[in-house]
Amino acid sequence: MVLQHNGQLSKSKISVSTEQQQDSQFRELYATYSAKIHRICLGYTGNRMEADDLLQEVFIRIWQNQHKFRGESQISTWIYRIAVNTCLYHIRSQKNKQTDELKPELATIDHNDSNEKEQQIQLLYKCISELNESDRLIITMLLEDVPYNEIAAATGITEGNLRVKIHRIKQQLNTIYSKYESV
Repeated sequence: MVLQHNGQLSKSKISVSTEQQQDSQFRELYATYSAKIHRICLGYTGNRMEADDLLQEVFIRIWQNQHKFRGESQISTWIYRIAVNTCLYHIRSQKNKQTDELKPELATIDHNDSNEKEQQIQLLYKCISELNESDRLIITMLLEDVPYNEIAAATGITEGNLRVKIHRIKQQLNTIYSKYESV
């Protein structure tokens, strides 16, 4: 901190320092969470381009609201909640925009893709996209190795109920996956 000649802190120096700290913290958040948030967005949309747009929207909201983070939960829980809310808002607005035309499948598998693992990942996200909204949130956070207590906090259910829901979601995914496996 720089003191002016009369013993007062220079507001411009503090302001610059605070802005630099905010910028640095934001860059760290982006580096830490962007890949996970992108996968969550992909799980909701099943479309890489939409997931890219949603990722950008999520981090814009994080930037705009980082001063509102109160520290009552872990920063990761707060970020996941912003991501989920952004995805849900996007899905709802897309449903409202639909007219008489049929919406194409949420996710398609590129059969020309030579990478079998990538095809399996795309199929997994296609299956996940068929789950209801809360189940998508839970399974995508689970795939990101988010601790159960954070998933429970983000979804507003107890850890015990979360474990039961995860078991049921896995059963649903097996059923959905077997539908595609037989094709």
